[in-house]
Parts: sequence; structure tokens; C-alpha cells
Amino acid sequence: MDKIKDFITENKKAVIITAIVIVVLLLGVGAAFAMLNQNQPEEEPVAVEETPEPEEVAADSTEEEADATEEEEEQLPEGMVLSKLTGEPVSEEIGTKRPIALMINNIKDAIPQSGISSADVIYEAPVEGGITRMMAIFENMDGVEKIGSIRSCRLYYLYYALEFDAIYGHAGQAIYADDLLAEDFVNNLSAQEAPVDGICYFRTKDHKAPHNLYTSPEKLEKGIKAMKYRRDYEEDYEGHYLFCKEGESASLYDTKEANYVAPGYVINHPYFEYHEDDGLYYRYQYGGEHIDALNDNQLAFKNIILQYSKWEDYGDGYLKFDTGKDAYGKGYYITDGKAEKIEWSKDGEYGVTHYYGPDGKEITLNRGKTFVCIIQNTYKKRCKIGKTKSEIE
Repeated sequence: MDKIKDFITENKKAVIITAIVIVVLLLGVGAAFAMLNQNQPEEEPVAVEETPEPEEVAADSTEEEADATEEEEEQLPEGMVLSKLTGEPVSEEIGTKRPIALMINNIKDAIPQSGISSADVIYEAPVEGGITRMMAIFENMDGVEKIGSIRSCRLYYLYYALEFDAIYGHAGQAIYADDLLAEDFVNNLSAQEAPVDGICYFRTKDHKAPHNLYTSPEKLEKGIKAMKYRRDYEEDYEGHYLFCKEGESASLYDTKEANYVAPGYVINHPYFEYHEDDGLYYRYQYGGEHIDALNDNQLAFKNIILQYSKWEDYGDGYLKFDTGKDAYGKGYYITDGKAEKIEWSKDGEYGVTHYYGPDGKEITLNRGKTFVCIIQNTYKKRCKIGKTKSEIE
């Protein structure tokens, strides 16, 4: 210790100078760091600048998705739209107008029917005594001389017509349909009520009454005008079915061969046979081809839907099918020689029926005409689907 003290005493001046140099050096380094820090951007502004706010990201994503959707939309010629009934391009004048759904007589004394080969969608369901009645839905009636014969309404058919935002034509009704027909949102043309009775329908001599009541496009338009019914679709109506895009075909899962399809109705014994050459199902009933009397064309369809529905008897022979807001069931979608199991449910009491495939997604139909068979779920075993007619008879 004494040696250290002596060294400091003898070199006091040198020690002081050394200390001063060290302090100056330290201050210089600190200043240099301070100057460097002043030139560096703060972390928070950098993060904000490089990372857009969530709102900006969402907006950009929405715009990109919208652009992608526009690119996916089918490009149609000017003045054309996609039909809500068939998915095919039609003129805007036709494709924006509400369809007309007509009740068609289907007992043997009433065939051959007239004009129904021009329908885009046809429903068939049992009525009293095992006979069936049809509802033909038309988008375009140009060139059709007469349509019929026309028969009366059943409540469930009216619900099916509402699914298409259709104007509904009929010749009277069962009492159970009275309340719904009286609703303001139901636009119907009854042959038994003024002023429509003297405007929309006419009798012919080719069949005996009551199987000789017909209508025509011109008379229907006069009736619609007289009743002041809306002629265009509701603005928020999006259509009933989902259809494939141009050039695409329906993707089916877990399919079975379906060249021959029989819905199992016990009076007219209808069935469909698939023709691979044009991809259509041709309809037969009462032991022969189902023919339109106006043009001798056999009825043919791209799509068939077998819709198994719960039902009950009112107690007087009239049937009631499940068409309420919670209605659901199973069935088959049939196209291109194949059949796929489906499930269906309704979008509210007056909404559209949606059909779902085994993957849980809503099915996409092939473009073209569709035939819907409403089948009592307790008789679904009567339905026959197979590769050939002889295979399942």
C-alpha cells in the first residue's frame, strides 16, 4: 500500500491527466451512441407502417374475393340471363319473368295432355285413390297453342309453386287450400272464380268434361293483367336450384346405376328410361310413351328428383304432405345414368327446398329440365332404380 501511495504522490500529475482522458473518451462514446439512436426509426411506427391495420386487410381481401367471383361468373351475350328453372341461357325478357305453374290432369281419360313438353319443371304427386296429378311450371310458352287439361289445386302443390315464385293456375281447390289461397302473397288464377273464370280458360270437344278444360299463353296473360299480379321475380328471389357452370357436369358421390327409374305410383305405373345418346330420361306411363298431343314429343328430362315426404290422410281421402317450415326427408338425385342418395329440407314455411348430397353440401344440378316425384315415405320401397328394366322388375 505504501508503494502505491508513493507512486500516486510521485506521479500525481500523470494520474490526473489519465483520468481526464478516460472520462473524455467515455463521454465521446456515449455521445456517439446517442447520435446513432437519434438516426434510428422508433419500433412502433415501423410496425404500423409495415403491417396494415386489420380493417385494411379485410377490405383488400373483400375486393380480391369480389374480383375472383366476377371472374368466375359466366359471361353471357348482351340481353341474356341464366334461367332460374333450367340454368340455361335465355333472353332477359323471359328469364326475369315469374314462371306460371299449372295443375295438370293425369288420369287415363285425360291423356294425351297438351303443351306439357314445353314445361321446364314438372312435379308429380299422389292425390286421392292412388291417382297422380301434375304441376307443370313454364318459363316460356311461346308457340304453345293450348295447355291442359287443367285440374284443381291441392294444398301441397301450392307450397311447391311458391318455391318458384310462380303464378299458380288451377280449376278450383280442395277445402284445405282455401286459407293459403286467400293470402295476399299468393297469386293464383282459378277457373272457378271471377273475373278469371271467363278470361283464362276454355273448353274443348276432344275430351269429355271435366277433362276438357284448357288454357293458353294469351289467356293467362290476360288473367294476370286483370288480377294486377306482379309479372317479374321478387328482387330478392335467388332461384330454386343450383346449376352447374357451362361445360361442367354434376359431381355425384356413392352412386348406383340408374338407367331405369320407376317412382312406384300404383295407377299410371310411370317410369323413365335413360338415353345415353342425348343424356335425357324419357318418360312412360299407362303402358306407353308419355306424349304431348300438340307435337307428339315424348316427355324427356335431364334431372329426376325422388323426394320422399312424410304424409297423412285428412280422414276424407285427401292427402297432406309435409311442406311446413321444418319439413325434411330423404330421396335420390338422378342424372346421366346415375343415382345419388340425398337429404332435403325447407328454407322456412314458404321458402325453397334444398337438396344435400352425401358430403353434406347442397347438390348442383345439370342444366336442363327437371322432373320431381313426391313420394309417400312409407311407400318408398316401391321405387325402383336399376341398370335395366328387367333387372328390377
